[in-house]
Amino acid sequence: MLLFEHFGKNTELGDPVEVKLEQLSEALYCTPRNAKLILAKLQSEQLIVWLPGRGRGNRSRIAFKVDKEAYLIEFSQNLAEQGNYKRAFDLIGTHATGTLAKPKFLEWLDKQFGYKKGEAEEGQHSQDILMFPVLKPPLTLDPAELLYSFDSHLIRQTFDRLLRFDVQQGTIVPMLAHAWSSNDCATEWTFHLRKGVRFHNGQELTSRDVQFTLERLQNGTANSWLMRGVEGIETMGPRALRVKLSRPNRVFDRFMCSAAASILPYGFAGMEEGDYWSLPLGTGAFRLISSTTERIELAAFDAYFQGRPYLDRVDIVIIPGDCVQEMEGNAKLHHSMDTLRMYSYAKEEAWQEIEKLCQGCTMLIWNVSRDGLQQSEALRRVVKMILHPGEMVADLGGERVLPAFGFRPETSRSHTVEPMRPERIRRALEESGYAGEVLRLAFHPKYSEDGLWIMNRLTEWGISAKVVDYESWSDADFCVSGLVFQEDEVCEVEAYEHRDYIMHSYFDEERKKWITGRIDEAVAAESTDQRRMHLKEIEDYVRDEATVIFLHHRRTSTYMHPSVRGVSLNPLGWIDFQNVWLE
Repeated sequence: MLLFEHFGKNTELGDPVEVKLEQLSEALYCTPRNAKLILAKLQSEQLIVWLPGRGRGNRSRIAFKVDKEAYLIEFSQNLAEQGNYKRAFDLIGTHATGTLAKPKFLEWLDKQFGYKKGEAEEGQHSQDILMFPVLKPPLTLDPAELLYSFDSHLIRQTFDRLLRFDVQQGTIVPMLAHAWSSNDCATEWTFHLRKGVRFHNGQELTSRDVQFTLERLQNGTANSWLMRGVEGIETMGPRALRVKLSRPNRVFDRFMCSAAASILPYGFAGMEEGDYWSLPLGTGAFRLISSTTERIELAAFDAYFQGRPYLDRVDIVIIPGDCVQEMEGNAKLHHSMDTLRMYSYAKEEAWQEIEKLCQGCTMLIWNVSRDGLQQSEALRRVVKMILHPGEMVADLGGERVLPAFGFRPETSRSHTVEPMRPERIRRALEESGYAGEVLRLAFHPKYSEDGLWIMNRLTEWGISAKVVDYESWSDADFCVSGLVFQEDEVCEVEAYEHRDYIMHSYFDEERKKWITGRIDEAVAAESTDQRRMHLKEIEDYVRDEATVIFLHHRRTSTYMHPSVRGVSLNPLGWIDFQNVWLE
C-alpha cells in the first residue's frame, strides 16, 4: 500500500512505472537491501511485478497487479475476522484516503454484527454467537469502583450478587444466597449460601469469599456507600455469614442486589490484584476470555449454577471514534445510551423491535460546592425557566420522548407541561442581578446535542456560557449528566452517595449532610410508602431550589432477527445475554 501510494496512483493497473531502488527504499523506510527482500516477497505473493534494471542506463520498473482499494478492504477484513480490529481500523485510517475503502469496510463489518452461527470444527457443534459494537471500552470491571451502565452490564454477566431484584415481580429473589433474614430492628442480617456454586476457575464459593468482598467494598471504594453503617461481617461456617449494622437498614437486602456488591473470590483467587483484573473470575453465566481496548470476548460458563446459557460466545467490538459517523444508521443492535444508534429506515420488515423507556433521566446539575454565580438561587431558577423541557424534547426529538420533572418517568407523566412565559423570565432575570458573567458548562460527548441546545437557549436570553472540556467537569459551574436506575430506590440513594457521581461532587457539605439524614430515615422506614416519602423530600428539595434541573427521559431500543428468542431489555437498557437463544 505504501508503494502503491508513492508510485501507482496515476497509472493503470499492470502498467510498469520507472523507479530507482533508492526511491523504493526511501518510501519503505529501509535500506536498499531490505527493499529488495520486500519486493521479492511482494512479487512471490503476486501483488507486484518487479523488473530490476540491468546495466548502465537501464531503469528498474514496478507494476502493480492488485488495486489498492480492493487489497486494503480484503486485508482489513481478514484482520477483523482474526479479531485484530485495532490493526484493521489503523490500516483503514492510514491508507483509505482517496478511496471508498472505509465506507465499504464498515458496511461489511456491520453485516458481521448480530446473532449468528459460528463455524464448527470437525466433530464439534456450531457455536451460537452474539457480536455487537460499542463506542468505547468499559472503564472498569471492578464492581467496587463501578459507575457507568455498560460496565455494570458486563459485570452482571460475569459476576453474581447474593440476591437479585426482579423488576417484573418487584421483589427480591435468591441468587448466591438461597435464604436470608434480619432481626426485628434490621441491624443484623444473616445470609445462607447455596451449595455447589463455583467460580470460573472451578473453586467453590464460601462465606469467606463474601466476607472478603464486603470488607473490601467497605474500604474506601467508590461504592462504599453500600456499606455505610456496617460495623462487622462474621462468617458462621462455610455457607453462612452475618452482617451487623450500627443503625437500622430495612432494605440492606436490596443493597446486596446491587452490581457493585458482586462477589469476588477470596484473596483474588491467589493472584496479584493487577493480574486478577486483567481477566477477573466471577461466578456469572459468562466468563471473560479476553479484554483489550478493541475487543471483549465472553464465553458461556458450562458450570453456571442457574443453568448454562444458550449463547456460546459474546464478542463486543469497540469502534474507534473516527469511524462512529460512518457506522451510525447501520448498526444492527441499538442501545441509544451507550452504543451505536440504529435509525428506523435501516431495519428489515420482519425484525423485532424491542423498546423500553429508561428508568432515569437527563438533567443539568449546578456545582454549588464552590463559590460563584451558581450560588444564586434566583439565577438557577431563571435558567430552569429558560430550559423548557417540553421545547427541548420537541426541538431535539430522537430518543428523547418525555419532558422530565423528576428522576422517574412515572413522576414526570403526572406533571402538566406549562407553556413558556417570556415576560416572567425577563422579570426574573432582572431581579436575579445577573450582569453578563460567563458560566462554564460541561457535558459528556454523548450529551453534545443537549449541551449545545442549552448553550443556544441561554445565549438567546443574554446569559453568557462557554463549554469547558468534560475532563474538567469538576471545575465547571454546571454540567449535563444522565442517570439510569438499575433498581429503583437503591439507585436513587446511589445517585446521592456514590463517591464519583456528579451530585455527590457538586453538592456542598451542608446539603450532603441533610441528604444523608433523609436517606438514613428512608432506609430505616418500615414501609415502602414511608421510604418513598423521605426520598421524595430530597428530590423535591433539589428541584425546587433548582440545584438540579430535570430535562428529559430517553428510550432505548434494539432490533432483533426473527429467529432470536428470549430477548428483553434490562433496567440498564441492555440485553441480558443469559436468556437469549436462537431458533
